Amino acid sequence: MIIPLTPEQINQSINAATTPASRLSLALAAVHAARPRAIRHLLLDDIDLGNRRLTIAGHQRPLDELTRRLLIEWLEHRRSRWPTSANPYLIVNQQTAMSTRPVSVNWMAETFRGLAAPLEALRVDRQLDEALTHGPDPLHLSVVFGLDPTTAIRYAAAAQRHLTAALECQDPATSHEPKEPDRP
Repeated sequence: MIIPLTPEQINQSINAATTPASRLSLALAAVHAARPRAIRHLLLDDIDLGNRRLTIAGHQRPLDELTRRLLIEWLEHRRSRWPTSANPYLIVNQQTAMSTRPVSVNWMAETFRGLAAPLEALRVDRQLDEALTHGPDPLHLSVVFGLDPTTAIRYAAAAQRHLTAALECQDPATSHEPKEPDRP
């Protein structure tokens, strides 16, 4: 069963993200539910700051303010650190800046290694959170994240189980909601 991350687990990952690249990667996973591979393969051409759009794995998404600020921070860092880089990938490092290949799987995972909420867990948590917040609707999840139907159904079913369990755990005797007055 897919289980939501705790605030402590998420905060641990936020605190570990101390570089512009790791902060951007965290936002792409935690806000846009991007897979680590998709983050590694994002191209500069996938970013449209002017129109506030980004394309992740072929799926266009609106660009929120947090991710926009982190993108600008990363692009300024990239430009100042590797001004002559012709690497088409958005995220580069010292080894890839003078090549045309993406950063490695290990490099991308290093910041979050050993934490309860690495990038993949943040991505899963984001999709589950969407299903819990907006209802367990697989169509909604497919549209928002570009999920295939089977995956969207799996997240919707997990959300439905969590919502049902939460309702079953509520004891009407301890509920703090006002009671309706008795009617004659």
